[in-house]
Amino acid sequence: MPESKMKRPSPEEMQKRMQMIMARTRASHDKVCPKVTEEVAAEEVWIASEDGAKMRTILIRPVGIEGPCPTIVMRSCYPYQEEMMKNQAESYAQHGFAVAYQWCRGINGSEGQWEPNVWDRADGLAMVNWLQQQAWVKNMGYVGASYLAMTGWIMADAVPDKMKTMYLTVYGTVRHTSAWREGLFRQDILTAWAKDNAGYPVSADYMESARYRPQVEVDEVMWGGRLNWYRDWITHPSRIDPYWAEGHWETLRNVPAKLNIPVFVGEGWYDHHLGSMLEGYATLSERARQHSVLQINPGNHGLRPAIPGQPKQEHAAIDEAEQQMRWFYDILVREQYPAPEVKYYLIGADEWRSYSEYPPKTNGQAVFYLDGETLRSAPGMTAGRSYDYDPENPVSSHGAESLFASMMHIGALEQPEPNWRPDVLSYVSEPLDKALDIVGPVKAQLWVQSDAPDTCFTIKLIEVDKNGKAWHIRNGITTLGWRNGATEKQSYDGGPVELTIACWDVAWRLQPGSRLRVDVSSSNFPEYSVHPNTDVLWSLATETRVAHQTILTGEQYPSCIVLPLDER
Repeated sequence: MPESKMKRPSPEEMQKRMQMIMARTRASHDKVCPKVTEEVAAEEVWIASEDGAKMRTILIRPVGIEGPCPTIVMRSCYPYQEEMMKNQAESYAQHGFAVAYQWCRGINGSEGQWEPNVWDRADGLAMVNWLQQQAWVKNMGYVGASYLAMTGWIMADAVPDKMKTMYLTVYGTVRHTSAWREGLFRQDILTAWAKDNAGYPVSADYMESARYRPQVEVDEVMWGGRLNWYRDWITHPSRIDPYWAEGHWETLRNVPAKLNIPVFVGEGWYDHHLGSMLEGYATLSERARQHSVLQINPGNHGLRPAIPGQPKQEHAAIDEAEQQMRWFYDILVREQYPAPEVKYYLIGADEWRSYSEYPPKTNGQAVFYLDGETLRSAPGMTAGRSYDYDPENPVSSHGAESLFASMMHIGALEQPEPNWRPDVLSYVSEPLDKALDIVGPVKAQLWVQSDAPDTCFTIKLIEVDKNGKAWHIRNGITTLGWRNGATEKQSYDGGPVELTIACWDVAWRLQPGSRLRVDVSSSNFPEYSVHPNTDVLWSLATETRVAHQTILTGEQYPSCIVLPLDER
């Protein structure tokens, strides 16, 4: 697929968008509770952290309201959000809430040196402990999305007793899962984020930055300064490495199990934090789980539906502002806590399903075997197919769930024709005679062979509808060096080897008459870093080579795709 660049909106367009968003937000808030005042008061205060550095904090409160107020808390590292946060805070204040929002260390007037993640626990706890002592604070609820959700998660196990709940969306607490997949780095998220949040302006082109070798030097060569934290991210591929298993990332990973307050956890099937969030949610403490809600919509990182090919989407969109206000109004004002619930949107059925736990207990599976250019219900007779993979010409990401900078390519997008490149092998089934509800993690079991000492293999699961249009469902990736969930790099001797390629969870109804298609290749860039086909970690590699890849099939090598089915 050709590469695309996102056109940045003009300041005028941004202002118009902001006005529309805030008009919708205020209308959504009005649905939940009436306004109590039109007049609000703003105050700037500086709250000292444990080392003495002071964080710039904005307080917005309703005027004319007697007694302490329920208080909404936010912390952000994005200066461009200032107007949005101010407007959101004013709407909350008009409905009887106080709001306190703070800028992270080194950002937008807060003292100290900006370094992502490191100070957010200490600085956040200093903020909420200060609020705990204020007579005008009745109780507190924390709200945040993406990095703003991380600033909530990282302190959630140690907040004072006035903090009653958190509403956290599109962020997961298992950072390695958000950064790596079996030896390959999620560049479109974290390379792009590092460049844009270096702490100083960076004008370098993102795609050129992502292609730079060795990637470990891109900061100094193309961005104008050394970012040790980015270098750490891209040089620690093992999830048990002390970098991920100790310190800040260990603290974050362990928070859900220690939580004492209920949380609303919001995610999208096409958000790049989905896998990390599901891992963290699985460890949520029993006490927190008693009143927590997990919701997964068919959206991207902005929780907007990312399923353009679906003819039925009447129930796909959610009113995030209304839902958020209702959560805080019920808990902080009415002091009523929700029953535990897991609810997710089933793509293709245009319906929401509700359970008491996740993952729901599925009760079936479908296995499709690769054979020639087809998918069959039993192993076939063909020996396999081959292709050459050149890292200098990777397959471009289009239709994906782990993109951010290339947001226009995320979601259940239409796919090219089968075998659309020489290094993309397609396998297509006969039309399905009934609907299949896929719920849970899709996986492939592939038998492969390569002439490279290490390399990469990818899969893409696709639905081909009755009209012949092909729609992305899920993709997965692995390497020979880090195959099958290895925590240490493995060697490869050139012979046939079985790979498990696991995809993130999804809930998707395959329609009767549709065909299932699986594409196999060896690259998916920039969703993932380009594997150099050498034995050198991708971020340290300076050279690449072409690899000859073989997908083995037949009774001896029963390569297949496995779909978890909900047949209830």
